Formats: sequence, structure tokens, C-alpha cells
Amino acid sequence: MQEEHFKNNNYTSDLLGNGFEKLILHFPDDYEGKVIATLIRKCAEKDSQKAILYIHGFNDYFFQKEMAQKFNDQGYNFYALDLRKYGRSYLSHQKFNNVRSIREYDEELNLALQIIKSENNNQVLLMGHSNGGLITTNFAMNHLNSTLFHGLIGNSPFYEFNLNYLERSIGIPILSFLGKYFPDTPISGGFSENYGYSLQKDKHGEWDYSLIWKPYNIQKVNLGFIRAIHKAQKNCRQKQILAVPTLILHSSQTISEKHWSDKFKEGDAVLNIHHIKKYAHKLQGKVTVTEIKNGLHDLILSKKPIREKVYKVIFDWINTNFNKTH
Repeated sequence: MQEEHFKNNNYTSDLLGNGFEKLILHFPDDYEGKVIATLIRKCAEKDSQKAILYIHGFNDYFFQKEMAQKFNDQGYNFYALDLRKYGRSYLSHQKFNNVRSIREYDEELNLALQIIKSENNNQVLLMGHSNGGLITTNFAMNHLNSTLFHGLIGNSPFYEFNLNYLERSIGIPILSFLGKYFPDTPISGGFSENYGYSLQKDKHGEWDYSLIWKPYNIQKVNLGFIRAIHKAQKNCRQKQILAVPTLILHSSQTISEKHWSDKFKEGDAVLNIHHIKKYAHKLQGKVTVTEIKNGLHDLILSKKPIREKVYKVIFDWINTNFNKTH
């Protein structure tokens, strides 16, 4: 554990301003060289011992100021990670998103959670969106006896590739096998640029974010990335057990249009919601699965009435599972 991370004065102002701070986390070099992650925080106005740690998805980084404020308003200190090779943590010698095992992220999750605990938070929730939902679900399954977190929230978790049956059952396992031996081989991946259009202020959405860190058109991923995701998804299906209260949220419909239409503003244009439901309902433990009508893939970026419903579901669930007993 690196003691310098535990001094509050190592936080510096974050690009989001308005009380957001960041802390650079340093780790041993990996197969690409130097590695960092970035912990972002915004503390609640009143002293609190409750916190949430948010993990972004693929082709993503933390920019959701409104979400942080919503948690602050509910008395939660808000933290988020920009994982290695994403957003604030991306370094020029790295390939965006590049990972060979989801377990690589354990380093920043463990250190972030230890820092959060050291800052006098004794009730900590993990929240992950899409690939972050897969990462946090795996982390929770692999750390059943951890005292560093007490609940899990999944926002459209990436429990399955949005492909047809043959591609999922034959194609992905073959690519995953090849990824063991040729991890740096690039392959097309990602999703329609129309999803980004549904979010970005300059297109059809209402959000302002970096198109360098969250581009419309996603560069090719490596076979090692495909293998990492495939293995993590298999781990979820084999273990299935969660020891903390868990809330899984998903949209009511999948959007698979080829060209832009307003339908992209009313459903999940990245994952198949039937896959999310299928695997969420197989999770064992105190698990709640909730559908959000006409929600976007990132549910908290949906139209205002819809995302207000998302927040109500989240905070009702939190109050039911935690705040009555803590």
C-alpha cells in the first residue's frame, strides 16, 4: 500500500471544477509500461461516513456531475475511478481500453476502497456501468468476505456480448482462445456511433464530455480485451453468488436501428436487455432487478423524467437495504 495516497492534501482540483478533486494512483508497470488510475471525489456538504465508488464503462470516463450531486444530496461522499487506460488515466504510450484480464483493475479498486475507508467512510457502495458493471460484479464475487464495500449497483452491466447466437457461442470463444496467444492483435469492436449521438450536446443529447476520451467511433480493440471480457463473463456465470445487497438496472428495450432515429433516445443501443435480464436473474443473494422504461444504455444519462425515476429506484433501494440499519 502506498502511504502517500492516504494524505488528503495529495488531492488536486479536477477538470470538472465545482468541488471535484482528483488523486493520481500509481501502480507497477505492465506490458505497455507506466500505469496510473485516477480517483475523483466530491464530498457531501455535511460530514458523512457513507460513500459510493462509481466505475465507468467501456469507451468512457467519469463526467456525470449530476450523478455525483444526487448522491451528495443524499448524504453520500461521491467517488469515481477513471480506470487505467481510460480518460484522465490514459497515457500516450498506451492503447485506450487495453486490458488482458479484468483482474488487472483489482489494483485500483482495492486501493481506491482502502483510501475511501481511510477517509472515515464505513458504509461504501460499489456502482458500475456497462463494462464497469461487469468489473464490479466480478470484484464482488471474487471478494465475498471483503469489509471494504457493502452493496452493489449495476447500471446496464455488460454480462454478454450483443451478438447473435452463433457469434456468442462459437465466435467469441474462438477469439478468446486466440487472445491468449495473440493479445495485441486488433479486431473491430464497439457499437454504433448513434449511441454517442444520443448523448452528446452537439448532436441529439444533452451532455457535454470529451470526444477524445469518449469518441463516437471506437477504435479497434485487441484480442486480449475480448479474452478478458469473455473470461469475466464466464466467471460471473460460474460463481453467481453475491454476498452484499445488489441492484441491477436495465432499459425496457434494445435499439438495433442502423441509422439515426429518435428511437436511440428511448432504449439501450449498446447491449441486449434480454441478456442483462437473463444473467441478472441468475445471480444468487439479495438481488433486485429493475427495468427502467425507455432508459438509455447509461440509464442516468436518459431524458430527465426517466433518469429521475432511476435515481428514485436507487435511493429507495438504498434506504430499504442500508439506511434503516446503519
